[in-house]
Amino acid sequence: MLLQRVEDPVEEVVGRLVAMQAQEPRPPFIGLWSRIAGFDRAEAIRLLHERRLVRASTLRGTLHLMTAADYAAFNATVQQGPEGARAILKDRMDGLDIPAVIARARELFAERPQTFTEIRTGLAKAFPNVQDDRAMGFTARMSLPLAAVPDDTPWGFRADPIFTNADTWLGKELNAQADIRGLLLRYLAAFGPATAGDFQAWSALKGGKEAMESLRPELVSLRDDRKRELFDLPDAPRPSEDVPAPVRYIADYDNLILSHVDRTRIVADEHRPRIVSKNLRVAATFLVDGFVAGTWQTTAKKKAATLTLSPFVDLGKRTLEELEDEGLRLLRFLEPGASEYSVQ
Repeated sequence: MLLQRVEDPVEEVVGRLVAMQAQEPRPPFIGLWSRIAGFDRAEAIRLLHERRLVRASTLRGTLHLMTAADYAAFNATVQQGPEGARAILKDRMDGLDIPAVIARARELFAERPQTFTEIRTGLAKAFPNVQDDRAMGFTARMSLPLAAVPDDTPWGFRADPIFTNADTWLGKELNAQADIRGLLLRYLAAFGPATAGDFQAWSALKGGKEAMESLRPELVSLRDDRKRELFDLPDAPRPSEDVPAPVRYIADYDNLILSHVDRTRIVADEHRPRIVSKNLRVAATFLVDGFVAGTWQTTAKKKAATLTLSPFVDLGKRTLEELEDEGLRLLRFLEPGASEYSVQ
């Protein structure tokens, strides 16, 4: 949906993308603005309050925006659990009574929606002999299906959001059976053609190769310019390389940047260090002819809003004009209260 904006409903667009990275509240709104003609943030916030969209820990153990239906269907597939927490925390989990920590955390969330700052305090009281309350909190985050509760802030959630048990929040039972094949088909619909390794990079799941092979009769096999085998859905759109690609602003953390092992299909290797930092922050980028050509950021002081571009390559006059026009529209979306807008 980056070659041409669509006029489809917000819920449908989120579903087509499967899950939108939402480690911070604002990025998925930018992702929707870049893909939907006339996107209105109030529509997405309304869907969050109506519990038709949900912000929750899913792919790669990070917060994503999903439809409630997809979250309920695929939570058991992507839930990282204690094993995922141990892969990150390592020996910090030694000595933890993990089942007891998870059970107590679920009880605390059932008592009332809480921030993780509050949950860590509650877990520290329940397990006074455990010194690392952050390890307990992270174990609960990775192991429990939790939904962030939206509020009335501009992007739907405050910096330290409130969480609650997802099944209670959504009012529906979560699928207890893993469905890696179903998730893989949805991934290909959003990000194909792709390899099993690409799927695993996007999902952080094992077993992608076996699942891809089992689906081979239902898929079309393709070869890239390095003769690697890629798979896609038979009826998926595959525009030719000469199709015009308009300039587009991509949100920080957007899965467009993170969903393939071979990122050269959209990002040159020499530019990657300027996009993904050592602490794994993923910068907001802009596309020129379908490739990442630089990063961008915004500032707002009093009534003046500024979008600053940091190009990786020389940009022609016409491209700069297109980026300025699109950038001014983006600024008006992000900072509707400003009276002055500029792109630098």
